[in-house]
Amino acid sequence: MLGAVINAATVLLGGVAGMLFGRKIKKKYTDALMAALGLATMGMGMASVVGTSDILCIIVCCALGTVLGELLHIDGGINALGRFAERKLGARGGGDFTGAFVSFTVLACVGSMTVMGCIEAGLGDYSILLAKSVLDMISALAYAAALGVGVPASFICVLVIEGGLSLLAGAAAPLLTDEMVAEMSAVGGVLLIGLAINMLGLRREPLKIANMLPAVLLPAAYLPLYGWVSSLL
Repeated sequence: MLGAVINAATVLLGGVAGMLFGRKIKKKYTDALMAALGLATMGMGMASVVGTSDILCIIVCCALGTVLGELLHIDGGINALGRFAERKLGARGGGDFTGAFVSFTVLACVGSMTVMGCIEAGLGDYSILLAKSVLDMISALAYAAALGVGVPASFICVLVIEGGLSLLAGAAAPLLTDEMVAEMSAVGGVLLIGLAINMLGLRREPLKIANMLPAVLLPAAYLPLYGWVSSLL
């Protein structure tokens, strides 16, 4: 949990600094910054997807994970948490606040460093999450300058999600193979690409990326099952 606490704290710190700094920047510059961050996010997602050795795993896990997320109403839950944080913080502009809240939650909680960091943290090694914390602080500063107070508020979800993953990884780490971790990171990369699509406004109706979060964990079940079925055939 220590790594998750530090990571959440750096998101809060970087987000507050970026929010204060962003107030001094003209809108045309924050819009340009938003576009640049969207492209950078897409690049990070593509870099993670390239690491896959089983494209079928990505397809199946993304499909089943999205269905599971829809059934669990994860997107609605995170948005509700964002609105709750908005009321407590007295923020205005609900759509912008919750959009920033959800966007940075997804950005900070998927990807190879999150997966590997939480696994290692579950085993008592916090080095990856500490390195990720520095990167997230810089990212939170840049995103908050463009998106506002919803970004630092997302530290709540970062703490809950990474803390939960670290505890889960502590129990499951002996069962996770390098292949599983690589495919989990690849699925996370697909989610980052989807997040970039939302940030760049490429769809009339934004993708509900939060509902796809369960997909990141499914390779841990898919790969053993696929191997067992293949052995039978």
